[in-house]
Amino acid sequence: MAREEIIRDFYGRIIGKYEHQANGDIVVRDFYNRILGYYIASRDVTTDFYRRTIAKGNAVGMLLKG
Repeated sequence: MAREEIIRDFYGRIIGKYEHQANGDIVVRDFYNRILGYYIASRDVTTDFYRRTIAKGNAVGMLLKG
């Protein structure tokens, strides 16, 4: 079961959420619940919506724009 983490900006407005999967993966969604990208724990890379590698390691924070 996925655990959700709501992400808010400085003013308390919701800008997105992280869905933590049981295998360590993270799905990043925006305010409108659209998928922005993924962190794939087995490969230790962060990918965009199209599954293109954009960073090595967990860099899901850069996918959300405040």
